[in-house]
Amino acid sequence: MPHIALPAPIPGIRGLLGVKPASGRLLSELAEQLLRGESPLSVGERELIASYVSVRNETRFCTGAHGAAAAHALGGDFALVEAVHRDVASAPVDERLRALLMLAGQVQIGGLAVTAADVERARAAGADDESIHDTVLIAAAFAMYNRFVDGLGAITPEDPALYDEIGGALVAKGYL
Repeated sequence: MPHIALPAPIPGIRGLLGVKPASGRLLSELAEQLLRGESPLSVGERELIASYVSVRNETRFCTGAHGAAAAHALGGDFALVEAVHRDVASAPVDERLRALLMLAGQVQIGGLAVTAADVERARAAGADDESIHDTVLIAAAFAMYNRFVDGLGAITPEDPALYDEIGGALVAKGYL
C-alpha cells in the first residue's frame, strides 16, 4: 500500500511518477536514455542489468517489470532471466555479460565496492569502456529507482501475467 496519496492507482513507479509530473518526466527520460539510448549493450542486456540490480535490492515490482522486459527483448527467454536472477555465476550468458552483471552487483552494494579488479574482469571478458560506463550508470540509477519504488510503497501486483504485459509494453513503447 502506498505511503502517500497517488493521483491514480497505477502499479509501480508509474503511479509514483504522477505525484510530481515534472520530476516524473525527468526520471522517465533518464530511464529512456539508459535503457533505449545508444549503447554497445543491447536493450535486452540493459534490461537484464536493471532487473538483476532490482532482484538484489529485493524490489519486486522492478524485478518483475524489467525481468519481463529483458525476456521479451531477448526473444522470450524467461528461463535465462530467471537463471541470472538465481545465480549469475552459473547462468547461461557469455563471459562479457556475466562480468558486467557482476560489476552491476558490486555497484548495487555501493560505489566503493567496485574495484579495479572488477573493471579489469569486465575488460578481459571483452567489455569496452562504454559498456562498463553504461553498466555502472544503469546499476546506480536502478538502486535509486528501487529505493524510490520501495521507499514510497508503490502498488506491487502479485500476478506474473501483469509483469509480462508491462515488460512487453516497455520493449514496444519504451519509457516515455
